[in-house]
Amino acid sequence: MTSASEQLVRVGKVSFGKGVFARREIPKGTSLGRVAGRVINDPNYATTYCIDLGGSFSLEPRAPFRFLNHCCTPNCCLCITPMTNEDGSPAPAEVTVETLEDIPKGTELRIDYRWAAYGAIKCLCGSAQCRGWVVAAEELPKLLKSKKRKPKQLC
Repeated sequence: MTSASEQLVRVGKVSFGKGVFARREIPKGTSLGRVAGRVINDPNYATTYCIDLGGSFSLEPRAPFRFLNHCCTPNCCLCITPMTNEDGSPAPAEVTVETLEDIPKGTELRIDYRWAAYGAIKCLCGSAQCRGWVVAAEELPKLLKSKKRKPKQLC
């Protein structure tokens, strides 16, 4: 963790594991730091924590930002900046975390995972605007349509 991140956030316990919390009041629009981790160049790579960087690149983040939890009404977001190598070829993007609103001290920092419909799971965020699923808002109609389909009877 960078010293700037250490001053702003800490990892703590939540009912279902770990989360990231504000050490102090943090104003809207604050960059909390770069998401460090291992970059994987494999178009088929996927884990619970990985961040899609576009193309064939994924980022397996390290603490503290590995423990950012989902919320349908997030107070933070991931900012993904495309990067290129000196020769002009694509390089892994840089990922930072930024606050979307003023964050009181002790508040859990959460992002919208915006998963595709095929990877959606039930959401437990507790937000008044909870979509019911960890899924991108624009993917929700597709997900709900697929959930309404009844399986064919075999006998």
